[in-house]
Amino acid sequence: MNKILIIEDDLEINALLADFLKEKGYAVHCQYDGLHVLDFLNKEKIDLIILDIMLPYRSGDIILSDVRKKFTIPVIIISAKETTQNKIDLLRLGADDYITKPFDMEEVLARIESNLRRVQFQNSQTECLQYNNLTLDLEKNTAFLNGIELSLTAKEFGILELLMKYPDKVFSKSNLFQSVWGTEYIAEDNTLNVHISNLRNKLKAICSDTEFIDTVWGIGYRLHKAKD
Repeated sequence: MNKILIIEDDLEINALLADFLKEKGYAVHCQYDGLHVLDFLNKEKIDLIILDIMLPYRSGDIILSDVRKKFTIPVIIISAKETTQNKIDLLRLGADDYITKPFDMEEVLARIESNLRRVQFQNSQTECLQYNNLTLDLEKNTAFLNGIELSLTAKEFGILELLMKYPDKVFSKSNLFQSVWGTEYIAEDNTLNVHISNLRNKLKAICSDTEFIDTVWGIGYRLHKAKD
């Protein structure tokens, strides 16, 4: 059962959406302001977000920006603002779809189904990640290097998965820690460095002449990029 998070401060609209989607077989969670969204997403696996823009305490565009720093969850914007520029700005910020109020419930359902199908297709295409002779099987949570299975902790697997999913991105220590551990990074905490070191040692034990993780000094880590 897919889980949908509705973030809408209008109690009537929130309840209308929630009741309709529950009838269609979705599990629905509701929030009514812009507070604690990331905290909730860190604890609960959500498949799609319906997000209003005009929210108390923190606006929807700020929430969208924060969500996109960590999550790839589809986000459908619902807003009374219908200017073309506003839609463009939000889509560029990371929204997957945009629905203008007042909306038709069947259209909302069709947009949800479309976005969930897209994610399902993308996930089916990325069940395995490959980097040179290193393979991650995301379905079985196994890793192989030169055909030899690596004995990785869940956190080590999570680090590799993130780096291999986004090979061109440099992850700050804070971003990497928050993505894998799901908690706030403390600069004095050496946990991430220890896990990176252990992971490198396990990779080196099988393939000593190949680099897999680069340290970008003063920033963080990235998947190794061969020098031109």
